[in-house]
Amino acid sequence: MSFGLTNAPAFFMYMMNSVFMNELDKFVVVFIDDILIYSKDEKEHEEHLRTVLTRLREHKLYAKSSKCAFWLKEVGFLGHILSEKGVAVDPSKVECVLNWKQPKTVTEIRSFLGLVCYYCRFIKDFSKTAKPMTSLAKKNARYSWTSHCEEAFQSLKKSLTTAPVLTQPDVAQPFDVYCDTSGNGLGCVLMQEGSVVAYASRQARNHDANYPTHDLELAAVVHALKIWRHYLLGNTCNIYTDHKSLKHIFTQPEINMRQRRWLDSLPPKDMELRRKILDEAHTSMFTMHLGSNQMYQDLKQKFWWTCMKREIAKYVSDEGRSPKTGGNASTSSHAILEIGGHSHGFHLGLPRTQKGYDSIWVIIDRLKKSAHFIPVKTIYLAKTYAELYIARIVSLHGVPPSITSDRGSLFLSRFWKHLQTALGTTSIHSSAYHPQTSGQVERVNQILEDMLRACALTYFTKWDECLPLAEFAYNHSYEKSLEMAHFEALYGRRCRTPLNWSEPGERVTFGPDLVTQTEEQVKLIHNNLKRAQSGQKSYSDKRRRPLLFDVGDHLYLRVSPMKGIHRFGVKGKLATRYIGPFKITEQCGPVAYRIELPPHLAAVHDVFHVSQLKKCLRVQGEVVDTSQIQIEPDLTYEEHPIKILDQKQRTTRRRTINFYKVQWSNHSEEGATWEQGEYLQTKYLGFLSTTANKYV
Repeated sequence: MSFGLTNAPAFFMYMMNSVFMNELDKFVVVFIDDILIYSKDEKEHEEHLRTVLTRLREHKLYAKSSKCAFWLKEVGFLGHILSEKGVAVDPSKVECVLNWKQPKTVTEIRSFLGLVCYYCRFIKDFSKTAKPMTSLAKKNARYSWTSHCEEAFQSLKKSLTTAPVLTQPDVAQPFDVYCDTSGNGLGCVLMQEGSVVAYASRQARNHDANYPTHDLELAAVVHALKIWRHYLLGNTCNIYTDHKSLKHIFTQPEINMRQRRWLDSLPPKDMELRRKILDEAHTSMFTMHLGSNQMYQDLKQKFWWTCMKREIAKYVSDEGRSPKTGGNASTSSHAILEIGGHSHGFHLGLPRTQKGYDSIWVIIDRLKKSAHFIPVKTIYLAKTYAELYIARIVSLHGVPPSITSDRGSLFLSRFWKHLQTALGTTSIHSSAYHPQTSGQVERVNQILEDMLRACALTYFTKWDECLPLAEFAYNHSYEKSLEMAHFEALYGRRCRTPLNWSEPGERVTFGPDLVTQTEEQVKLIHNNLKRAQSGQKSYSDKRRRPLLFDVGDHLYLRVSPMKGIHRFGVKGKLATRYIGPFKITEQCGPVAYRIELPPHLAAVHDVFHVSQLKKCLRVQGEVVDTSQIQIEPDLTYEEHPIKILDQKQRTTRRRTINFYKVQWSNHSEEGATWEQGEYLQTKYLGFLSTTANKYV
């Protein structure tokens, strides 16, 4: 369509918006043939500029170099000057205002007011100042240029040529709206962090004189919220007015029809609604989210508001850290390539319920990451576990091709091995004292523990009653590695929840289409898992160091000395110690080795991860003699205090607590720890009385 026709500008504007559809309002603003590109820094600006020029080339559009300007800190656009300071009036556009002669007719008055109104957001009290002139522009009004009109005319000229620089609004920050009213009109100011974003005002109308003061002040608030609705909708807004009774308008029991109409036109008070959504998504027994990313991925399917992800992250405040370990991460190949493989583990040491349950059997699908949480008793025999396995797992998902588990007594028992052999399932066991081999179970155990902790105050010894809800919450939560929920990966559709009743529908694919869709979904899961594991491995390896040994090398085995003092049900640990050296007899994988153990350690499995090993070429100050200690099957041993090195006191409101710096057996003074006197007196009777006299 050629220029000159009626629809040419609108058609060209539509075409430009289509060309830059993906970039509009991100770093590009287009008005017909004017293209504005804005960026935070030079590097980003170079990328944005290249993107825009590429778009123009793809659509065979050309920019004339003589009309282009690049790398500007300040630019004029549509009668405004844009800079890092904010938005200002273009002096070249309002220069003629200084030389504007006194209007002689109504047409000339309207022409002047039309120019000034374009920049009214820069002029404080614009409507009040321009009222004498606007009165002359009314229909059938008699033209009479008075001293008030001349004063208004000169004041507007001065205000326009000395207009302030307005700050650019940031939708991530709260806004402040200041409103006031008088007999002449209404005035409003939109501010953010102490800087003016815009001014707005209007003259008082004839019927405004009939309003009571309460309604007149409310009219100013309604006017401000209407014209700045695009800024305030979905954001935090603080409204300031000098009429105190307005703060009760939302809770006022009786309001008139005018007030009701005004309240309906205001932006919704969605802060309470957002809070209810977050509370429901985070603490409901059907969700129990434990991470901001999972919570965001689930909620964004149904809800949206400005800065939603940031608000969810702030709400959850999920923080964590992981220690450095030895040996690069090793991904499990069969976890991706095999459909139906399971990982098994137990969560032990829970309070005994009224039904006698004290543990949880955790079973995970290695491909689709879905999990089952089965309450069990530690006194169960292998036969009982087999019955539960058939009833809860095999009946729902069939027989898995393989099972990865730790070296628990159940999984090493002869009955369990024969059962899996009869079912045609391959059993894979983790290396000794390296739970990362079955990392999926360990991670799910952490999540499950957090879920149970959230329910502890409500259920405590009835945690088995909330276990089905915890399983439901886990399985319908978003999994970053899969890029979908566990439930969706398992059944091909999203799960219905109290937050999401209407979205999931009935399955609409059958027969060959269903098979094709399932195959495509499995391929998608494979690709997502490979990409996620690759990224996770590279991130993990940044904090690890490669450890390589050869068959025949001698090395030390890490053991954990214990103080013998229980705190919160867990023995206190001292600095790591090593025993050995022992000889490597076989390499069982890229990060696992079989070592030759002495006869008194025959009960310990002889395959270890590299993080448990240390070359004997290093300093042997951390090595202990195995003949002088009693090594437990879990590679721990107990140490005893031998000497007190120092003492200090800490005074609270109610009492004074004594602390002693204790040196432990098989540890030097550098490995001494501070312990409470009460613990030492309880665990080691007579130790303080014989060794701490000089500190009393």
